[in-house]
Amino acid sequence: MANDGLKFIVLAQVSDSNMERSYQQMDYKQAGVDVEAGREFVDKISDRVASTYRPGVLGGLGGFGGCFEIPTGYNQPVLISGTDGVGTKLKIAHQLDKHDSVGIDLVAMCVNDILTSGAEPLFFLDYLATGKLNSNQLAQVVNGIVDGCRESGCALLGGETAEMPGFYQQGEYDLAGFCVGIVEKSKIIDGSRVEVGDVAIALPSSGIHSNGFSLVRKIIEQANLNWDYKPSPLEGKTLGQECLTPTRLYVKPVLEALKANLEIKAMAHITGGGLPENLPRCLPQDKSIEIVLNSWTIPPIFDWLAKTGNVNQEAMLNTFNLGVGFVVIIPPQLVESTLKHFANYDIGAKEIGKIISGGQTLKFVEK
Repeated sequence: MANDGLKFIVLAQVSDSNMERSYQQMDYKQAGVDVEAGREFVDKISDRVASTYRPGVLGGLGGFGGCFEIPTGYNQPVLISGTDGVGTKLKIAHQLDKHDSVGIDLVAMCVNDILTSGAEPLFFLDYLATGKLNSNQLAQVVNGIVDGCRESGCALLGGETAEMPGFYQQGEYDLAGFCVGIVEKSKIIDGSRVEVGDVAIALPSSGIHSNGFSLVRKIIEQANLNWDYKPSPLEGKTLGQECLTPTRLYVKPVLEALKANLEIKAMAHITGGGLPENLPRCLPQDKSIEIVLNSWTIPPIFDWLAKTGNVNQEAMLNTFNLGVGFVVIIPPQLVESTLKHFANYDIGAKEIGKIISGGQTLKFVEK
């Protein structure tokens, strides 16, 4: 029998023993995935995404892959990459139906990481997964990503929006990001030049940033509080407003410091694990660091969390940034000029410690 072309067969009835069951015609939308809504979402964000483009971007949004031309002017360009997410801070965004700041968090967690190598961020990609696509909600998220990219001088080159019915609760989504930066090979900052006597300069955080929120949520739950509660130390801010403050971006002030030939020998982004886990990572194996505990101001939210949750000092130090979001290691003779440089960016940097001999450990002292 000749094949007269592809035919679609719709199952109308199936005999099962003595009973007949009717089957309705089905499509992807009935299964929970709205392809047309996905197209409309892309249309909604396209102009905002294009506003992040910088020299090097080839083509536009919508292809199977984003193209970026490596900038000229490098003798031995090295690409530095990083990936991260926002973690359970997203739970608060879901509960408060506020979604713009977590997009900034996503960018900051990635670009601040690659910045520690001295890399200039070139482009960023995001992965956004949800149970049912809510274009207004997710447009807020992308707007935050756009804001973070623009502040970092980084192109939002593309991404993926996955609609996964049955996988996420109603109104919930998850985020992941990926960033690529560039640095001259001879200018990679890897901590190898750090010497005993060098000084640690802390750049303040904007608050909790994006780590430790499983503990934050547990403390608030056990205290029977909600996100509208206003602890007196926060001077009128609600817990929700404080906790959704976006992660600070350090890219521009640090890159400008490097362009001004300030000698930065090592850098650390203070994320999960706090100072004890992250600071030693930027040191040579035969060097350690001594940090003076009372050398910087700890934001009120951390004292409130410690008291409300009965969290001891060691656990606080190993969970949160405690007001230190980023650290640069410099020669002692550059302390004054470094503090002055960051003051020009309204960053109240503080000298918090010094390099000592030892094996990649951190020691806290009080003076």
